Amino acid sequence: MAKKSLIAREAKRQKLVAKYAALRKQLKEEGRWDELDKLPKNSSKVRLHNRCLLTGRPKGYMRMFGISRVTFRQMALNGKIPGITKASW
Repeated sequence: MAKKSLIAREAKRQKLVAKYAALRKQLKEEGRWDELDKLPKNSSKVRLHNRCLLTGRPKGYMRMFGISRVTFRQMALNGKIPGITKASW
């Protein structure tokens, strides 16, 4: 489990990105770079980092499911993800 502060920080960044997305796009199209520099740095989409929705783990993130590989394996073995079975041949 990741620290609560890191999970909260990432959530705060996501809110800022959503809030300033339209304004950032408009400023970029118009080429007003000096005004773009005055916006919060965390409002840039580049600063977002994918984290597991359940544990907050930053590494081993699976985009298709939105969770980390460790959480995915536990859920798959418990049968909580439909259509996923352990491979055997």
